[in-house]
Amino acid sequence: MSVKRSLVVSGYLLAVVDAVLINLGFALAWYIRYKLEIGREVAAADYLPLADYYGIQAFLTICLLIMYRLNGVYGRRRRQGWIDEVSGITEGALVGVALGVVGVFYLRPFGYSRLVFIYALVVIVAFLAVARLTDRFWRAQMRRKGIGLRRVLIVGEGQLGRMLIQNIVAQPEIGYKIVGFVDDEPRPALGRIECVGTCADVPRLVWQHEVDEVFIALPSASHLKIAEILIACARQNVRFRIVPDFYELSLNQVDITEINGIPLIGLRETILPGGGDVLKRVIDVAIASLCLILASPFLLLIAIAIKIDSSGPVIHRQIRIGRYGKPFPFYKFRSMRVGADQELGKLQTHNEADGPLFKMRNDPRVTRVGKWLRRFSLDELPQLFDVVLGHMSLVGPRPGFSWEVEKYEEWHRRRLEIAPGITGLWQVSGRSDLPFAEMALLDIWYTENWSLGLDFKILVRTIPAVIFGNGAY
Repeated sequence: MSVKRSLVVSGYLLAVVDAVLINLGFALAWYIRYKLEIGREVAAADYLPLADYYGIQAFLTICLLIMYRLNGVYGRRRRQGWIDEVSGITEGALVGVALGVVGVFYLRPFGYSRLVFIYALVVIVAFLAVARLTDRFWRAQMRRKGIGLRRVLIVGEGQLGRMLIQNIVAQPEIGYKIVGFVDDEPRPALGRIECVGTCADVPRLVWQHEVDEVFIALPSASHLKIAEILIACARQNVRFRIVPDFYELSLNQVDITEINGIPLIGLRETILPGGGDVLKRVIDVAIASLCLILASPFLLLIAIAIKIDSSGPVIHRQIRIGRYGKPFPFYKFRSMRVGADQELGKLQTHNEADGPLFKMRNDPRVTRVGKWLRRFSLDELPQLFDVVLGHMSLVGPRPGFSWEVEKYEEWHRRRLEIAPGITGLWQVSGRSDLPFAEMALLDIWYTENWSLGLDFKILVRTIPAVIFGNGAY
């Protein structure tokens, strides 16, 4: 089944679920009014069984489904937030219930309870809102597993294309899978995302990779080339979208609003404005201090285990590169034998990471206790002291070694614009299994989209990542 057809089927299934929930909501509203008698006591002469409302339920269901269809509730879902969707549901419910009330009381003015319709409005909106939230959560989980994704081809790998790629990679829940990118100049792969051809190859690649949408991220000066690609997409009946070129501004800095369909373009506030930086710091210190106090007995047990297992210090101190490229002392529980850093040169041929990183699944330098500490990221607990001292944050890009930072490409250095963190977006998205380019894309996306809500989301996602040890070695 094609993605386009599956979306149509999904819309019909959603309408069926809505119809069921509308009827359940109306039945609950009847129960609240006639059984629980909320509002005022129901006299025996005024009591009506639910069966007397069946015709009204059917009429109301049809009215609401029509209103939702007209309001676009069953379309544009990928581009809408949950609040926007609930707003559409509420508007449709208000109009639908109003039509039902007018029709019913025109035919039988005093036979039915008005409170039933008020309760029905509230309950139906609540039911449908919860259903949408559940559906979004389920879809996000499926998309993280690679199910139900729209296959996307990116045209252009300049600054525009890279920003687009990092936004898609950082948000797998929005449901896009990048099959590759094309560019007329030879380009290295961005992590697992490879250059699959040139702009002239777009028609062939659309067919070959079963592309659902083409995202065009070329500079505005390439308008002739853009026009050719648009014609090719139209001929193959493939949807396309153009990324606007705002004179090399970061897309995440652009704020777009509209007034009756007229787009208004401005700039967002800078990354981590003064107030946000202070608030983030206060929260970091408070949480890190609390964690150190609560975990102190556990930290002592880990220290004893390390000391019994191998000779050497309990805490391993390194120099890492922090915000704005400043070095700082970085603390970890020692998980390797003493002198492990001096042995790194001998193991470079076994490096399993790309870019400036060094990763090795079965590193011979790791001690027996160290394997368990790394498996559950317990070796990183002393970094809470770095957070309290102001060298690090709870959430942020992973701090690199100086020799790693020296190998950064220019665009990689955007990772250094924010304080490094104990956990971050790439750690909860695959950890050591991700190529360095994707790690950098995720970290840069985080620096451009920081919010307290995003920090909370990453901290929550860190818990299962640590428990299951995804990508940890």
